[in-house]
Amino acid sequence: MEKLIVKKNIYLLVFIISLLSILSAIYIEYILGEKPCLLCIYQRIPYLASIFICFLGYYNNKSFFLIYCLFFIFLISITLSGYHLGIENNIFKELPGCSNENINLIDKEELLKSLEFSRPNCKDISFKLLGLSLAAINLIISVFISVLILILLKNEKNR
Repeated sequence: MEKLIVKKNIYLLVFIISLLSILSAIYIEYILGEKPCLLCIYQRIPYLASIFICFLGYYNNKSFFLIYCLFFIFLISITLSGYHLGIENNIFKELPGCSNENINLIDKEELLKSLEFSRPNCKDISFKLLGLSLAAINLIISVFISVLILILLKNEKNR
């Protein structure tokens, strides 16, 4: 019974963290007006998936399959945010979709239209919280959740 409570609490904690992360990203984008880059949008996907999995896991926690899914999802999140942080710090080169290439456009109307739908470069940090970029904060949260899941899995093996 105790392990069931621990597992439910982890699902609940990850659900709350994921929901707050998504709501914060939406707030920063739509209320504060900070346009996200392409990688910032991709980094939301693991949080959306984890919300769904945590909801399922909270009400159906007979197996550890969903915990392993959560762990895999946050490994993907660590990879995305780590790569984004590397781009921000000039460790990695930007993907072609991460930069705005409007130089080849000659027509003024095409240029204005492309600027309207363009996203910021992935290496440009336009918003910081506590001196950290959102990619760095995402990396910290993703590592924290992954370690939490690993601890749960290790304790389950020892029982």
